[in-house]
Amino acid sequence: MNILITGTAGFIGFHLVKYFSKYNDRLVGLDSINDYYSVGLKQDRLGDCGINAASIEYGKLTKSSTLPNYSFIKLDLEDTEKLNELFETEKFDVVIHLAAQAGVRYSLENPKSYISSNIDGFINILEGCRNFKVPKLIYASSSSVYGISDKPLLSVTDTVDKPISLYAATKKANELMAYTYSHLYGFQTIGLRFFTVYGPWGRPDMAPFLFADSICNGKTIKVFNEGKMKRDFTFINDIVVGIRKINDVSLEEKYLIYNMGNNSPVKLNDFIVCLEKEFGVEVDKQLVGMQPGDVVETWADIKELADAIGYKPNTTIENGVEQFVAWYKAYYNVSI
Repeated sequence: MNILITGTAGFIGFHLVKYFSKYNDRLVGLDSINDYYSVGLKQDRLGDCGINAASIEYGKLTKSSTLPNYSFIKLDLEDTEKLNELFETEKFDVVIHLAAQAGVRYSLENPKSYISSNIDGFINILEGCRNFKVPKLIYASSSSVYGISDKPLLSVTDTVDKPISLYAATKKANELMAYTYSHLYGFQTIGLRFFTVYGPWGRPDMAPFLFADSICNGKTIKVFNEGKMKRDFTFINDIVVGIRKINDVSLEEKYLIYNMGNNSPVKLNDFIVCLEKEFGVEVDKQLVGMQPGDVVETWADIKELADAIGYKPNTTIENGVEQFVAWYKAYYNVSI
């Protein structure tokens, strides 16, 4: 197949390219390489996939030097003209759309960037699939669409009309937009509500990375809700294996939404303990209250996805943190 993956300088997109490259598909990766967080980290992810940052030209495909079937293009999702040119030229069989302005807290500070990337960019992806006859679109939604819920276990059948951050609102809007396009134009859309994905090459603005940085630099960790927050920490390998199965399996319904999580919530305090064990130090903690836009507990009911593709995450929190810390130490040349 000919597959477009957006967000390939990002965390999940990078790992997806690495995993999908084991197959015989032709892969095109797309990213704007914005500066929401370290551009250097994004360029290193690209470099690990054989894309030399110095050779990248906006709007032009760059072939990987290490992955024979992979090419990368730097492109803004809002650039309708060049995005349409890409769709017309490449004739994709599947689009896996992961690119977005991420982060709950940042949406409180810079709301317009979320509308531009997550709404305008998404409509351009939908229009590309519509106009150039792409039969399947797999796209990233988020567990944040559930908002504040009094249910510990979150199901795709739950009502999700009370998002408590603009980021969550844009992801819910994506799901509604996808439904409309599936209904009107007949191509399949599959939304994946990711639950707290972590692992090597992760995002620096997320808790595992922030905690690791504080541990290595002897800083105090700010622990929200006194560490009583529960998250369904999902290791990156379980995510990419699941996406591959969704890509390969033929599903009848035109519009689908699935939770993609670990189905096993972990207290933030317990996650920190795993980090301390791998780094071999005990970190100083500042226990603070809840942040605006956050929820106490998110826990994925993955029954629908398990029934559809046999999805079964199998990475324990101990093993996942071990792999993350090993990468972190090597990447940043840390010795503790």
